[in-house]
Amino acid sequence: MITSVLVANRGEIACRVFRTCRELGISTVAVYSDADADALHVREADTAVRLPGAAPSETYLRGDLVVKAALAAGADAVHPGYGFLSENAGFARQVIDAGLVWIGPPPEAIEAMASKTRAKELLGIASLSDVTEADLPVLVKAAAGGGGRGMRIVRELGRLPGELAAASAEALSAFGDGEVFVEPYVENGRHVEVQLLCDTHGTAWALGTRDCSLQRRHQKVVEEAPAPGLPAGLEASLLDTAVRAAKAVGYVGAGTVEFLVADVPQALGSARPAGTPRAYFLEMNTRLQVEHPVTEEAFGVDLVALQLAVAEGRALPPEPPAPRGHAIEARLYAEDPAREWAPQTGVLHLFELSGEGRTRLDTGYVSGDAIGVHYDPMLAKVIVHAPTRAEAIRKLAHALDRARIHGPVTNRDLLVASLRHPEFGDPGLLDTGFYDRNLDALTESRTGEAYAAVAAALAGAAAGRGRFGGGWRNLRSQDETRTYGDHEVRYRPTRDGGFEVTAPEGVRVVSADPDRVRLEVAGVVRDFGVAAYGDGIVHVGPHRLTVRPRFTDPREQTAPGSLLAPMPGTVVRVADGLAVGDRVTAGQPLLWLEAMKMEHRVIAPASGTLTALHAAPGRQVEVGALLAVVSDDATTEAAQEDQTV
Repeated sequence: MITSVLVANRGEIACRVFRTCRELGISTVAVYSDADADALHVREADTAVRLPGAAPSETYLRGDLVVKAALAAGADAVHPGYGFLSENAGFARQVIDAGLVWIGPPPEAIEAMASKTRAKELLGIASLSDVTEADLPVLVKAAAGGGGRGMRIVRELGRLPGELAAASAEALSAFGDGEVFVEPYVENGRHVEVQLLCDTHGTAWALGTRDCSLQRRHQKVVEEAPAPGLPAGLEASLLDTAVRAAKAVGYVGAGTVEFLVADVPQALGSARPAGTPRAYFLEMNTRLQVEHPVTEEAFGVDLVALQLAVAEGRALPPEPPAPRGHAIEARLYAEDPAREWAPQTGVLHLFELSGEGRTRLDTGYVSGDAIGVHYDPMLAKVIVHAPTRAEAIRKLAHALDRARIHGPVTNRDLLVASLRHPEFGDPGLLDTGFYDRNLDALTESRTGEAYAAVAAALAGAAAGRGRFGGGWRNLRSQDETRTYGDHEVRYRPTRDGGFEVTAPEGVRVVSADPDRVRLEVAGVVRDFGVAAYGDGIVHVGPHRLTVRPRFTDPREQTAPGSLLAPMPGTVVRVADGLAVGDRVTAGQPLLWLEAMKMEHRVIAPASGTLTALHAAPGRQVEVGALLAVVSDDATTEAAQEDQTV
């Protein structure tokens, strides 16, 4: 029997495994980097072992150090979680050779499926070679790893060599393996996967399907089980293929087989015509998936508990339990969807989810925790279950809408808008192109933001009045003005100690306190909770408002064409041969930043001359740091004319 488990991971998945271990009476061991010294998973573990350093390559990717930590803490088993070393056959062997129980598939099965190219060969699927114009568009993919790293869409044949090189470099950095391959790119297909669970006695469960089509940068955002709207024949084929793949490699434990499904017959009332469904094998993930909770909720199982049982040699029942209802999960990220999904850092001042007890929250953060630059920006997964898909959508959107998330920018508003979008509500319209089509509309300001700005201004005025004893005067003074983002608010104090709002029009103040404001608009009274933390951001209900200063700080002015770091991170690459004085063209990639497991290209904003370059590979930069300056042709000509006068 397993008595103590070390989780070779961090954050949300470590906390998730610990939760099941506690329920089973199993002791827990965490490992942590210096950047994670006060992380939630460390605080929740019975024992914790430090891995000196901050970068993943120095800590969570050091299998030798993780095994030493397990032995030092007296653990008798290791759970890899997902990411990091979870699909590393060498690490699995290190664990087994140390006399520890490996809570995962045999190393040989990991090796067989670790390379997407070898996995395809095992199933008789060939990768593309000698790509021609007729093959376009194609997708360049890393043979090892996942999560969108080392992946490039190529629509022009001339760009293929450069994208192959870029994908290979990124894959080598992320996974230690630069092998890439090319496959057909299916425009706007559906990402559907099958959850597997296999024991050592020959039983293989296929626990239904999941749909993971809502993605950004090839990374999943919303997942659900079962995958809606699949024809019965296609679903049966996917389940059969997944089991066949597992048995072909002698698989044991939890795993997932992923497919891209194209031309699925559309739901009744859909605007798109029906087609002939076809599924393309993508890969087999030899680990627990991030989105495993939707399968757990739909089937009423605990996959981590079942992993532990299988690792102890116990047999699964011959058949899995029957599914019931519908489950949906949304990934809450510290990122700004309106700024190319740029990851965000800072203190998570407040994190409270509405409807707890009916809504599941898997997270590695609580109120007061800091979000750093070293790891994935996912804060939490919010999961709901309901009798029908429509009810689950409504329930999840409501829980997210009412959540209080104070701190860095998150994708919460995007998630709410996505769930309530007509396309998401119709299973026949689900596909991976959802954000390509709808992102601009989904990231528009939320309804009611102007009134939230009024509440922020009045709460600030009420707080100031309490501190400084201000009040109404006989001589009518000029309106006070406050600006939050694009919203200007004007107001003045009244004789009775309240406030009168003069802009926007049509707002009556019912009450105003430093932390709560009640406004009447068109006969409807609205209540706004207000919170400020001294960082220039005011949180009003679900709205996050940026205070605009009355006067611009001259130090914040930058030269035209300045390229500023959109996120804190590390410069991982500068375009080959790029130097000051070079001519560049609009849209040309100049350098690449990496932060929180995401790579961001910095491109030339216009055609012109590179007049400054402050970036170098390996350099750490803060958000807003000056990376380079591109003077466009008009600016350069004007400067030259000034010099000749």
